[in-house]
Amino acid sequence: MLRVNSINVSYGDLQVLWDVSFEVKEGEIVVLVGANGAGKSTTLKTISSLLTPLSGTIEFEGMRLDKLPPNKIIEQGVVHIPEGRRLFPDMTVEENLIMGSLYGQAKKKRYQTLDYAYELFPRLKERRKQLAGTLSGGEQQMLAVGRGVMSLPRLMMFDEPSLGLSPLLVQDIFNLVKRVNQEGVTVLLVEQNVNQTLSMCHRAYVLENGRITLSGTGDELMADEHVKEAYLGI
Repeated sequence: MLRVNSINVSYGDLQVLWDVSFEVKEGEIVVLVGANGAGKSTTLKTISSLLTPLSGTIEFEGMRLDKLPPNKIIEQGVVHIPEGRRLFPDMTVEENLIMGSLYGQAKKKRYQTLDYAYELFPRLKERRKQLAGTLSGGEQQMLAVGRGVMSLPRLMMFDEPSLGLSPLLVQDIFNLVKRVNQEGVTVLLVEQNVNQTLSMCHRAYVLENGRITLSGTGDELMADEHVKEAYLGI
């Protein structure tokens, strides 16, 4: 479904990704594991065309994404839930949801999809007239995912969805990611909670200092001595 082929990415003179390659198959949950500064968020931003690779290609179902602007990426069904949620705090819950349906088929099916989003997240329906900035952290993350759902995604990319949430809410967020996947959306997940993500994913890649160093199933990586020592604290 998604193929990232030998991409090199820099911020000005500072290169942060070197020959990064991986794939995500339809229906999977695939995780990028790595420490802060490893290049995980940069990878998602490059797939979303917020950054342009120096070289390499990114393909989604055979179409080159690295040649498209960000709005065209969304129209292909690739949706990015950014770190920190990035909501419009002075707009209502419903207005934030509608902002996820500005293009193509998503705009045409806006109100049908809105009903579906409220079915997925009844709490958002209860708070639909409430300003997004007044929601709890968990509710804001739910709204960020709901806004992504409004874009009719086929691939949803999550960047640190549990960041800043209390331990009680973290499991709710991972259950949310799994539910999105069960609804037929393929998932690419970046997350610091390595133990949780490896236990729920189909496959994972380890990104270290801008390079892919390991890959395998979640179980295989949880059994890897380097992963246990570096990321699981074992």
